[in-house]
Amino acid sequence: MVLSSSTASLARGGSPAPAPAPTPAAAVSGGAGSAAHAASSGALGLRGLALRRPRELVLGRTAGRIALATMLLGTLALVAFASARQGVLVPRSYLSFPPWEAGPLHFLFRGLPSDYLALNIGLSVLVPVLTLAYVAAILAVRSFSVRALVIVILALHALLLLAPPMQLTDLFNYLGYARLGAVHHLNPYTHGISAELHDPIFRFASWHNLKSPYGPLFTAISYPLALLPLPLAFWALKVIAVLTSLAFLGLVWRGARLLGRDPRFALVFVALNPIYIVYALGGFHNDFFMLIPSMAAIVLLLERRDGAAGAALMFAVAVKFTAVLLLPFLLIAARPPERRLRVLTGAVLAAIPLAAGSIALFGFTLPNLSDQSTLLTDLSVPNLVGIAIGAGGGTPAVLRVANVLLVLVVIYCLRRQREWLAGAGWSTLALIASLAWLVPWYILWVLPLAALASSVRLRRAALAFTVFLVLTFLPETGVVLINHGFNPMGSPVGQASKALQRRLAG
Repeated sequence: MVLSSSTASLARGGSPAPAPAPTPAAAVSGGAGSAAHAASSGALGLRGLALRRPRELVLGRTAGRIALATMLLGTLALVAFASARQGVLVPRSYLSFPPWEAGPLHFLFRGLPSDYLALNIGLSVLVPVLTLAYVAAILAVRSFSVRALVIVILALHALLLLAPPMQLTDLFNYLGYARLGAVHHLNPYTHGISAELHDPIFRFASWHNLKSPYGPLFTAISYPLALLPLPLAFWALKVIAVLTSLAFLGLVWRGARLLGRDPRFALVFVALNPIYIVYALGGFHNDFFMLIPSMAAIVLLLERRDGAAGAALMFAVAVKFTAVLLLPFLLIAARPPERRLRVLTGAVLAAIPLAAGSIALFGFTLPNLSDQSTLLTDLSVPNLVGIAIGAGGGTPAVLRVANVLLVLVVIYCLRRQREWLAGAGWSTLALIASLAWLVPWYILWVLPLAALASSVRLRRAALAFTVFLVLTFLPETGVVLINHGFNPMGSPVGQASKALQRRLAG
């Protein structure tokens, strides 16, 4: 339905109530703007999807229910076929697919077919359908009750918890590196999983010759899991991943409340994103371990707990170094200078024991980011740009230019953006676009920033990049492109990257 401009303004502000009085937390969020402006400037950002102004497209309760039902039924179908038997939905299941990996739903759905081509086509249809349902849910968010949203999100998490890891083998790689250190007493930053060929994790892992690229904090906290029997460690890590996802969403909710945004929109924008469901949560990815402390840093800063905010961000950096990009924006938001000093003090006080612990466990070796930074995914932005300009794909020169452009974007956002959350979001989006090794779940880094910032353009860009990642990572996309004469990895640099991937996979 199309609302009048007076009614549509409620969607933009997220609440029919008048803008709240300025609070310290809201004052932090807006940079140069006032708290009242931050609260009323459009948390939902539905005007970013407007067909024309001043009227806006907003869907009603029936469309919203259909969208939520589509996401639940689509996820159930994905889980059912993945649990049924060996197949393309669960990487390396053709080598081994024990009942503890297949999950309890295996016995319910094991009669389902597992034809390779049919599942590829089915997944290539299902994920775009989930994307359309996601957009519909955003447009219908005003019709959702908090209870309904919480039930849907919990149901999605429960379904995916019962499924095997889909599309990814990263969970087994996490356990492989943990077992190297905890069981075999080898440094995962100097050894690959192939150093222990007879470990039971070897046949499930994929990057056998890749030294660990994961941060020291995540690696250290995964060590105790390695001491458990493999099936138990597998399920413990799945449960932890699901719980960390829920904790992260709880922090997104809290951040929206502190900023005067409608928390329903923040939850829908982040948690119902198809990449969040299919790749991040469906693959039990460790990005949630980074997103919790980075989101906590934002929430703590909004609560004026500046030292704790700086400390929380260092925990995020110790999981994935890319989280450091948020630090300069936290410093911009922390005004006056006394607050910036508290943020820096908290960061330093947290960094010291984290660094000492890393040295004690791993010596002076660092996560292996060099190999990953030289790898290409077929349709990463640098590779596509390199092909478009005739440079031969994602060459080292193209990647250097991408890094320079990233630095320029960050400097611009630090100097010119009126809102620090929007500046952090644009910088993070630029970081993702600059990566030669681009995988779908990286979009999670920008989703909470886009959901909480008042920038409609940032939300549009995050949605557009979600669609790009969805389309470029569909199983049938590569087949269609090659059938039409376009091979993005056909250049010498692409072939070299594929050769390196084969060597690292072993």
